[in-house]
Amino acid sequence: MEYLSKQNYNSYKRFCKTLTLEDDLQLIEDYKKVHAAGATWPEITQGMIDVGILDMEIYIVGTRLFMIMDTVPDFDHNSAMTELATKPRQSEWEVYVSRFQRTSAEASADEKWQVIERIYKLGD
Repeated sequence: MEYLSKQNYNSYKRFCKTLTLEDDLQLIEDYKKVHAAGATWPEITQGMIDVGILDMEIYIVGTRLFMIMDTVPDFDHNSAMTELATKPRQSEWEVYVSRFQRTSAEASADEKWQVIERIYKLGD
């Protein structure tokens, strides 16, 4: 699997997203396990790389997830998310993780994860 690195780019785009999990401690712990290092299905990681996602981190507080997604400079969010939805096992993954999330099993990743508007940046 080829991994694109932010170091290969002079600039990149950053997207921040949020999603709410079910309010169930066991489900939250299970969600953490399926996202632990090496636990995410390789097809999912490869699909993200294929559409231009350079790096992604997910943080949690309570039931709220916060994602930081860094992408190639010419990344078009809407077209990339549409393309990502067609990648191998992506729809299967969305159904699989939907049991942890306050969402439906039919929702795509783009429908689940809401893009957050940046309102402040140090130095601006």
